[in-house]
Order: sequence, then C-alpha cells, then structure tokens
Amino acid sequence: AAAPCHRPCHNMQPLVPLATKISPAMTLIGILPTTITALATVIVITGLLPTAFSFFLSPSYSTDHSVHIMSKMRTGTVTALSSCVAQDARSLNLFSTTPLIHSIPLSKLCHPHPVYLKLDLLQQSGSFKDRGMAHLCATVHKEYNANHKQPQQTTGDDGNNIPRMKVISSSGGNAGLAVTTVARNIPEMDVSVVVPETTKKMVIEKLRSLGAEVTVHGANWNSADALARQWVDEANWEDGGGGGTVYVSPFDNPLLWTGHSTVIDEIITQLLDSPSSPTNLKMGAVLASVGGGGLLCGILEGIERNYSGGNESRGTIVRGTKVVACETEGAASFAASFNASSDTSLGGKKELSMVRLDGITSVATSLGALEVTPTVIERAHQHQERGEGGSGDDVLSYVCTDAEAIDACVKFANEHRMLVEPACGASLAPLYSERLRSKLLEELQGDGDSAIVVEVCGGSGVNLELLEGWKAQFLGDAL
Repeated sequence: AAAPCHRPCHNMQPLVPLATKISPAMTLIGILPTTITALATVIVITGLLPTAFSFFLSPSYSTDHSVHIMSKMRTGTVTALSSCVAQDARSLNLFSTTPLIHSIPLSKLCHPHPVYLKLDLLQQSGSFKDRGMAHLCATVHKEYNANHKQPQQTTGDDGNNIPRMKVISSSGGNAGLAVTTVARNIPEMDVSVVVPETTKKMVIEKLRSLGAEVTVHGANWNSADALARQWVDEANWEDGGGGGTVYVSPFDNPLLWTGHSTVIDEIITQLLDSPSSPTNLKMGAVLASVGGGGLLCGILEGIERNYSGGNESRGTIVRGTKVVACETEGAASFAASFNASSDTSLGGKKELSMVRLDGITSVATSLGALEVTPTVIERAHQHQERGEGGSGDDVLSYVCTDAEAIDACVKFANEHRMLVEPACGASLAPLYSERLRSKLLEELQGDGDSAIVVEVCGGSGVNLELLEGWKAQFLGDAL
C-alpha cells in the first residue's frame, strides 16, 4: 500500500465564517430579517436544516456556533483543510469536515476550561469512521487500478476493463456502515461485512439497504473478524493473488489511523479561527472513546504531526495536550493493556504488555474489541515520554460505568439535541460525571484556561426507543 502522508500541512487555511454575530444595532436598522432569510436559504440548500435547527433551539447554543455550522457549508473548506493528508479521499468527498462547537453547559461544568465538541456524528455514516475508511478505500482502489492498468498498456488495451474489486470488513456496526458508505461512492467497488451476533437489527438492516452483503457470525467481533480474514485469504488464493479482494480492519491499519488523524488537523484550524478563542489558546485535553484503538492512534498521530510540523501556531495549541482514552467497564481493553504496560519497565523504558479480555459485558458493544492494537499502546507511551521532558503531554485512561455512559448520552441529548450511542457516551462521561470530572480538572490545574475538546464520535446504534430503554435500565426511570 502507498505510504501515508506524514508531512505537516503548512498550507491549511483557517475557516472563514460566512455568518457573523448580529449586533443589536444591526437589528434596529432592519438588517436582521434579511440576514435570517439568507442564512435559512443556505441551510436549506446545503441540506443541514435538521442540524442547524437543533443548534438554534438548544439552550447550549451560542453565537459562536453559527461560525462553525457555516464552516461546514462553505464551498472549498474540504480542500482547504489537511490538503496533504488523505488528499485523494478529500478530493472525492468521501468524508466531511465536521463542525467544532463551543458548549456552554459543559464549559460551565468545567470552568475555567472552555469545552469544544467535534461533531463527527455528522459524518455521512453517522460516525468518525468515515475518515479512516475513506483514506483506506481511496488508497487501495488507486493502487489496485494502477497495478491492473500497467500490463494492459503493453497490449494496447485502453485500461478500462479492470475487474471490480471487493472489500471485506468485520464490524460491530459503525465500521461496516462507514466502509459501505464510502465504497458505494467509489466506482467498481463492492462491500461484504461480517458482523457479530450482538449487532443491533437496525444496523444490519441499514447495512443491507446501503448495498452491503451482510453475514452475521460469532458471539463477538473477534469471531466475526476471523471469518472475514478467512474469506479474503480464500478469495485471493482463487484469483492467484491479484489483489481484487481486500481485508479492511475496523481499527488496525496505518491507513485508517492516518485518515482518523485529520480530525486533529481540523480541530486546530477551527480553534485558530474561532472568534471566541484567546490568542494563546492551548488544547489542554482531548477526549476520545477507545474500542480497538484506531481513533486513538489517529489522534496521537495528528498531534505528533502538528507538534513537530514546523508551524509554530499549530504546534503551540497541541503542546502539552493530555489525551484521555475513554472506555466503559466491561469493554476496557485499552485500560487493561495500558495499565499492564505502564507497570512494567526495562531499563527505565515501559515494556509492552498486551492483555486480552475474556469477553465484553458492557452495553457499549461498539467498544467490543477483546484486545486493542499494540500500536496504540506504543504511541501512548511515546506521547507520555515526551511529556516527561516537561511539556506536560500525557495519556490518561478513564473507565466509566455503563450508567455513567448512559447518563452522559441522556444529558447530551437534552442539552445539545443530538443522539449518540453509549460507546460515544464514554467520551462525554468524564465531563458529565462528577466523579470523573473532578479527576480531570485536577489533572488540568496547571494548564490555566486551556480548552477541553471532546471527539463526539457518534455511532448509528441508537434511537429514541433504545435511549429510553437504556435510561430505564441503568438510571431507573423512563425518558
């Protein structure tokens, strides 16, 4: 596979807001009605009416929100951001530049730290996974076409008779939805997804409606993954190793990690562009849920790229960032390996010690990998080691209960008018749970008013009925 781009993105431009704050003076001279009409027209044309409507009705809405909602609508934003990372995927519009909003309720809870929400639940498939899948699929498709066109050129063939390629993935739902959403927008690419028996019926039906061939197999993701790998091996043996069938891991591939790293590039650009951000703004902490470790690998990669990329303003924002790995009890495979590795050392250096869980017992089934990729532990240690030099960089492992994750989902829905599944609730729990919030704020005591950023990773395994059932089960009353 082509090597992922790790060059710093010096040519990234800050987002230019299409909407600015409307002052009382403007209202008095009659500009407000015209401005609202123009804004409504843009919202309807771009198809973001439900999202924008929910923001403006939410008690957590601030005038800063309009800047970031508009930044998603702005023509050319996608190509302006991270143009040297996942460039092919961006040029094909296989994933979106998502809004970064300032949350008033969470900022009040976490004072003096402003809290920003990176809304990756607005990716087309419903989760952050579009980023990595877009970069992976665009890369393997480009390589496959190049390999098959080369010999045809010597025979006089025009190179257009390339056999269709197929990607086979294993997923508890969200990765399968992402690869299916991405692949259906790439010419001549088919998708097969193997999901475990714990996958919700609504997700399976959605996968099939998008055109994926779906097979339900095994009690957990690991069993489904073993079958997916077996099918890829068999298919490539049958076609003589032509590469027409490609295995797509939900989290364990460097191309995925590089695709996911674009979220950090966007966050930095949007923070720099935010009118409410102080000139010396720093990202004190970034919170992200961990399943198999793919998202966290990407976040650490993005921080490293901007940290040492040569752009001082971008490097300053991420210098000293504490990366908070968020999981639920019963699905905490990262915490198990991270803590085991942190407790061992060879010559003063942490030794990698991987731990495999016996099973997944959490309601957050999307976090259901029995073991994380070893790379995420290695990258976490590297980030910590840099912090030991005095910069303050660190990796924190926070494990919440299922009840705390569900409580975070419910409060997030009430305050921000958006639904997320429990796996995403794990990354919100350190702010909504008093137990975890006090722990995080203590970690940030020496960081002044640095920002807290939550990667709202999303997830499609949720609706009002499910959230009502979870609330009744874990919190004791109906929604």
